[in-house]
Amino acid sequence: MRVTMLTRRAALAGLALAAGWAGAAGTGWAADKVRVGKAADNAWTFSTLEVGKEAGIFAKNGLDVDIVAVAGDAKLQQALAAGSLDFGLGSGPSMAFSAKGAPSIAVAAFAGPPKNLSVVVAADSPIKTVKDLKGKTLSVTTRGSLTEWLAKRLSIAEGWGPDGVKTVALGAFTSSLAALRTHEIDGMMTAVESGYSLEEKHDGRVLVDMGQFAPKFITHVVFARKQLVHDNPALVRKFLKGFFDVLAFMKANREKTIDITSKVLHLSKAVTAKTYDYEISMFNPDGRFDPAAVKVIKDSFIQMGILPKKPPDSAIYTTEFVPVKP
Repeated sequence: MRVTMLTRRAALAGLALAAGWAGAAGTGWAADKVRVGKAADNAWTFSTLEVGKEAGIFAKNGLDVDIVAVAGDAKLQQALAAGSLDFGLGSGPSMAFSAKGAPSIAVAAFAGPPKNLSVVVAADSPIKTVKDLKGKTLSVTTRGSLTEWLAKRLSIAEGWGPDGVKTVALGAFTSSLAALRTHEIDGMMTAVESGYSLEEKHDGRVLVDMGQFAPKFITHVVFARKQLVHDNPALVRKFLKGFFDVLAFMKANREKTIDITSKVLHLSKAVTAKTYDYEISMFNPDGRFDPAAVKVIKDSFIQMGILPKKPPDSAIYTTEFVPVKP
């Protein structure tokens, strides 16, 4: 009898200890700390990270996420290469870095056609339609960037050839806006939400979004360090599970998402609501890489002179972790 009682007590003690561990994990004690970068600090599609953190979704998935904003895809890849980041949110075209030998790889595609990018002109501009852009000058972020490729894509689609619209690389949004105000450029290729914000201030207007010029495309991907993929694939799966849970939360919780992202981006709720309604459909629910979109991405590498030939799929992304299952 005594042995039986001791056995029961030991079992109860074990259950209590297990419950304690579970409780500690639920409060973040056992959470995996990961460092995640985003290639822009003012993009609505990248504010997914802050939504996941503030809404407690990463915590529910056992993740403690440290968010770092960097200035562009090149900086993001540098941070991943240096090991100062574990994961990164960047553009689909920046998968070319992996083909060039960068120690990172795309592990999921999370946004499709580039509806989040647009041509914005001054409020008083005589340009009223896309047809009016022929021979005009648009600012882009950098040479060889997604924004430059889209400007050329628009020009080709309109029948003007790749140089029917001129481009000038001005870097940051503030530089482009200053040039737009002084009429040094005719328009700028920038985020839709930035255009909406300028419309609210009567300082500019969105002429056209770029989704229609690249209907098959991968605008954003999740990158991971190759060493992490090799050494700790379970953590990669865990992060992707949490990240795609965030996307599902955003789709199902419009008002909460607008509230969080308006604070993150320092935009009015009216602008953020308009952005949400327009860009939420970009999100891919399970991270899979659309073969047709991958083909367009590879074509862009050649068209922009980023790579001399199309790389094999395995050089730019892995399908090991997709589809991401809820």
